[in-house]
Amino acid sequence: MAVLGGPDGAIQGGALVPPDRLHPERIMQSQQQILEFLDAGRIVIALGEPSATLLPGVRWEYRPTNFWWWLDPKQGSGLVLTKPRHSLFHYVTQADCTWHQHGVFTPPSGAETLIALENDGAVMYIDRVSTRGTMLVTCLDPTYHYGSYFTPATERFLDGFLPWVRAELLGDPAATATH
Repeated sequence: MAVLGGPDGAIQGGALVPPDRLHPERIMQSQQQILEFLDAGRIVIALGEPSATLLPGVRWEYRPTNFWWWLDPKQGSGLVLTKPRHSLFHYVTQADCTWHQHGVFTPPSGAETLIALENDGAVMYIDRVSTRGTMLVTCLDPTYHYGSYFTPATERFLDGFLPWVRAELLGDPAATATH
């Protein structure tokens, strides 16, 4: 697992990022440490649904994945930015967040949905109500696709998302917006 450091490089206020697409049994071995991290008021960024499903309050619904929607000009991804003025979207565009989804979440009451499917559940949300910490939960799996050397949107997403995490979630004034 990766821990992103705070503005001074220290991890005391850092964010924990479990790898997306890690085998669920493997990630479950670290569940207690992750919950302790959250109970200490820290940040967990769950990319991809396997990491997210071990977190408190997460409700996930699998959907068949359409990997090839982009080949049909009559189809769209179905993604919508629910809060287009949110600070995240100073760093990434909707196109940067668009590849495919494996399902949707039903965020707890009080969570902030940033990306959703049209007329459907959340694809990305921030939960500051379920624990003492902050959880960013998304079924987007950018590091998996970036590491697999396809889906160019994932590189753009990570190029904007990681500076946003540093600037907005970790409070690092040196991080800058890309858009």
